[in-house]
Amino acid sequence: MNSLKYFLLSIFVFTVNVTFSQDEDNAPKPEVGIYERLGETIPDDIILNDENGKPVNVKSLITKPTVFSLVYFRCPGICSPLLNGVLTVVDKSDLEAGKDYNMITISFDQSEDFNLAAGKKQSYLDNLEKKIPPDSWRFLTGDSLNIRKIADALGFKFQRQGVDFMHGASIMMVSPDGKIARYLYGTDYLPFDFKMAVTEASEGKVVPSITKLMKMCFSFDPEGRKYTLNITRVAGGSILILLGVFVVILNIKKKKNKINKVT
Repeated sequence: MNSLKYFLLSIFVFTVNVTFSQDEDNAPKPEVGIYERLGETIPDDIILNDENGKPVNVKSLITKPTVFSLVYFRCPGICSPLLNGVLTVVDKSDLEAGKDYNMITISFDQSEDFNLAAGKKQSYLDNLEKKIPPDSWRFLTGDSLNIRKIADALGFKFQRQGVDFMHGASIMMVSPDGKIARYLYGTDYLPFDFKMAVTEASEGKVVPSITKLMKMCFSFDPEGRKYTLNITRVAGGSILILLGVFVVILNIKKKKNKINKVT
C-alpha cells in the first residue's frame, strides 16, 4: 500500500512539474489572462471616447450594475462570440437593460476609433430581439494609457501579437458605486448566472468565480489566428482529478478493511 502511495505521489509531482513548467515556458510577458480584482473600485480618472468621439469619464457611466466587456472589434477569434453571448443573454434574461443594468464594451486596441465602435454598436443593437435604450450599451475606444488603466483595474491582461492580441474571455460585473463584484468566464452565459451576477452587483456583494475553464484551457494560436484547446493543460488537470479520486477510493477501502478486521 505504501509503495502504491509513493508511486501515485511521484506521478502527481511529475504531472504538476510538467504542466507548470510548460506554462512558465510558454507564458507571455506580461502575463495574459483574467486576474480577478474583486472588491476593488474603478478609478475616477479614466477617460475614453464614446461612439460619437466625445470624451467620457468611465466611472461617470456607472450609475447602476454595469456589465463590462473588453474586446477588439477586428478580432478574428473569441471577441465576436463573446459579444454574441452578451447579445443572447440580454435577449433571454428577464432583466431589462437600461433599467436593471447597463453595459460597457471597450476596445483595447488603441488603433480602433469611435467610427468603428459606432458601427459595431449599431450592428449589435439591430440584432437584438429585445429592443433596449441605446445608452444602455456603450461602445468605447481610447488611447493606450487609458485603455491600460481600465484593463488593469478590471484585471484584464492582454498582449499584442502582430496585428492581433493574446487575451482571455470574460465579462465583469461592477456595482453602482464602481466596485468589481463578479466575473463570468467564456463566451456563453446562462440567463440564471447573468441575473445572479447583476443582482449581486446591485447589492454590492463580491462573489469569487468558480468556473474558469476558458482561462485555464484555451490559448491563442498566432499562426492560425484562433484560440485552440490547450491539450497539455487539460490532460494534466484530468490526471490530477483522476489521481485524487483514486486516492480517495483507496482510503475508503483501507478504512473498510480496518472495520472488517475489528468486527
